[in-house]
Amino acid sequence: MDAQEQEDSRVLAGRRIVLSYAGPTPPPEVLQTIREGRAAGVILFGENITGPEQLAEAVDALKQAAAEAPKPRTLLLMTDQEGGKIRRLPGAPELSARRVGSATNPRAAAVDSGTGAARTLTDAGLNVNLAPVLDVYDTPDNFIDHHERSFGQDPATVGRLGSAFLAAQQGLGVAATAKHFPGLGAAPLDGNTDERPVTLTAPLQEIRARDEAPYRAAIAAGVGLVMASWAVYPALDPERPAGLSPAVIQGELRGRLGFDGVTVTDAMEAGALVPYGDTGDRAVAAAEAGMDLLLCSARDPRQGEDAAEALAAALDSGRLDRHAFATAVSRVDALRAALD
Repeated sequence: MDAQEQEDSRVLAGRRIVLSYAGPTPPPEVLQTIREGRAAGVILFGENITGPEQLAEAVDALKQAAAEAPKPRTLLLMTDQEGGKIRRLPGAPELSARRVGSATNPRAAAVDSGTGAARTLTDAGLNVNLAPVLDVYDTPDNFIDHHERSFGQDPATVGRLGSAFLAAQQGLGVAATAKHFPGLGAAPLDGNTDERPVTLTAPLQEIRARDEAPYRAAIAAGVGLVMASWAVYPALDPERPAGLSPAVIQGELRGRLGFDGVTVTDAMEAGALVPYGDTGDRAVAAAEAGMDLLLCSARDPRQGEDAAEALAAALDSGRLDRHAFATAVSRVDALRAALD
């Protein structure tokens, strides 16, 4: 057993948690959790940002807390800066994925968007973008297309443009996140997993040929993170959403596609997860499935504490394998070190 596997369970658990908070100022409990080394990162939303000076003060406070931890590590500071309507920060990328896909030179537009996203985040002191979306939409004006979040209806095109976006962004030091594996492109207009359970009944051959195909390109391009969907895909696992399914995460993403980077959940408070227990239940199930980072984005620091406590208890009881747990932490630590 190596040194990391022997570390305190609460600290190990915290290093898989992404925290959030309400309002423009990081609250004392968030800063203290970071100072104790019990957080991997923080996700920022529009409500956390009122202007450049305010954001700079907040980011400085978060980074200073991380520097005061017993074993200081770079904090993952992330947001959703997809482009178009989905931007938490003012500025680039101004084009939506749909507009990139329909541009005269789509690849150049994708490179410009990835470059712009990186510069916007870097200027704000952030280092992880929860983009690009690699969903291949099947029906005009469905859930993903309605908000212009898809590069197109052709898997090869989505893979090519998504990879151009993420490579440009990561080349400037901002980690990219491909989402929502294995794909939300078939979700109907009201198929929002943030609000309710969603089941997508595409056959296995279609999931692999259409929905998963862009991920192969993104993995080849070196994408740092992959976010899993909260939809249920009966062809892969009839009982659990993708992000709670070992068959999807360990079988498809890691096994079939060979991804060895960091896996991250979608919002842990999502309505799609109501049937799967409280925050602690969901956290343990996600870890069992193979998710490395848990996105506690309810803007309530207690959510992160509840998730971390459940992970630590499951680790101490033996429900979660300590070596596998430490391996997940190591992947997160490696990402943090690469962004130093």
